[in-house]
Amino acid sequence: MKVLLINGSPRAKGCTYTALCEIAAELEKENIETEIFHLGIAPIRGCTACGGCNKLGRCVFNDDVVNAGIEKMKECDGLIVGSPVHYAGASGFLTSFLDRVFYASGGAFAYKPGAAIISCRRGGATAAFDQLNKYFTISNMPIISSQYWNMVHGNTPEEVKQDLEGMQIMRTLGRNMAWLIKSIQAGREAGVELPRKEKRAVTNFIR
Repeated sequence: MKVLLINGSPRAKGCTYTALCEIAAELEKENIETEIFHLGIAPIRGCTACGGCNKLGRCVFNDDVVNAGIEKMKECDGLIVGSPVHYAGASGFLTSFLDRVFYASGGAFAYKPGAAIISCRRGGATAAFDQLNKYFTISNMPIISSQYWNMVHGNTPEEVKQDLEGMQIMRTLGRNMAWLIKSIQAGREAGVELPRKEKRAVTNFIR
């Protein structure tokens, strides 16, 4: 069992990374393998709505980390997405990445538990948190919660570590993620089937 943790901050080992490491340490105590995937600082283009991914099963553009991210996410059992707050939203890098990853994946992440975590100096965390959760709720992914909203506060990794409540929230999140992944595996072994899918209905309100 494995959880992929995506670091959507341009800083490889900054505040977001510090929070993700706290979660990863808790997951590893539960014998869950982890990988922290940093998006880097190379440009990630936004989705051009070309529709080519519908035929290819991947994004048509192969000059950044998006297709590598799709493959890593397909292989994992759970997903945690971390972002700093940029103008009360998730980072631009991460937004471009997730738009293309989720659109090009063809629903491949359904029923994998997902969680968003936010690193924030002061404000905007709940808006960014809400933004990231929408990727999960449109994709049939169970959302992992914690004892409070999944966020840490601080302007440096050292300050984040001083946010004792925030770090505890991260550890609780890690344990909750491990519990649900193990529960899903136990259900699978017991013969519990995935929910039945209906043929999708699409309604447009302008005719």
